[in-house]
Amino acid sequence: MSDTPAALLDRLSLNQQTVRQWSLPELADGCARAGVRGVGLWRQPVREYGPAAAARLVRDAGLRVTSLCRGGFLTAPDPAARAAALDDNRAAVDEAAVLGTDTLVLVSGGLPAGSRDLAGARERIADALGELGPYAAQRGVRLALEPLHPMYAADRCVVSTLTQALDLAERFPADRVGVVLDTYHLWWDDTVGAQIDRAGGTGGAASRIAAFQLADWVTPLPAGVLLGRGQLGDGVVDLRWFRRRVEAAGYRGPVEVEIFQPALWARDGAEVLAEIVDRFRRHVG
Repeated sequence: MSDTPAALLDRLSLNQQTVRQWSLPELADGCARAGVRGVGLWRQPVREYGPAAAARLVRDAGLRVTSLCRGGFLTAPDPAARAAALDDNRAAVDEAAVLGTDTLVLVSGGLPAGSRDLAGARERIADALGELGPYAAQRGVRLALEPLHPMYAADRCVVSTLTQALDLAERFPADRVGVVLDTYHLWWDDTVGAQIDRAGGTGGAASRIAAFQLADWVTPLPAGVLLGRGQLGDGVVDLRWFRRRVEAAGYRGPVEVEIFQPALWARDGAEVLAEIVDRFRRHVG
């Protein structure tokens, strides 16, 4: 059974990049004033503020950190580059643990320069998950592998579908490696409903759903495509269908709005957040 609208709103989380014009204190204060109780944080501003100080700030505002973004970039074949990436991901795990979140989002990384070997790149991700999983589990953090739209496969993420993400995650215990469901990246895939069921543990398996994120798909895409995410309700994604399908798969965790859009960053943050809450009610609830 789906949550009531009020209960669903209690699960709303605001990803820091959606209002990147806000400092971390402004984010905590703005969410508290708006009644939004969850925040998804990013490593660079957290590091600049200090992870322990950021954890206190969020906690004192009555909020919780729903995810930390991002680890990953695990496809380099060079031993030195691989070692550096693993060290950076261990640091990200430590930061997540200090913040009190059990979810570290991983963007796997694109093809190494000059390579066309997608299968080999994905195997290096699996190797890295096997090495990082026990370290993260000891600190109460689950690695959350995020599939990105195929247009990012070359330079950012060779894991392009939920099927591919689950094929990797299922090599490891569910409490160590899960997946991120982001509507922006998955809306186009006609197998996504069945794969959401699979991620939720249909057939008695433990759930792999570590995070659920929302953004809409609007066109035309901007140059570089990275900053083209749409405000909820402005595009073609059936956000309510996704929410209902994810809930039917058993997920009752945070619903995190993550939108990279310069037009939103140019506006007053409180106005943007109020609009998100309204759009969330109308298009997701």
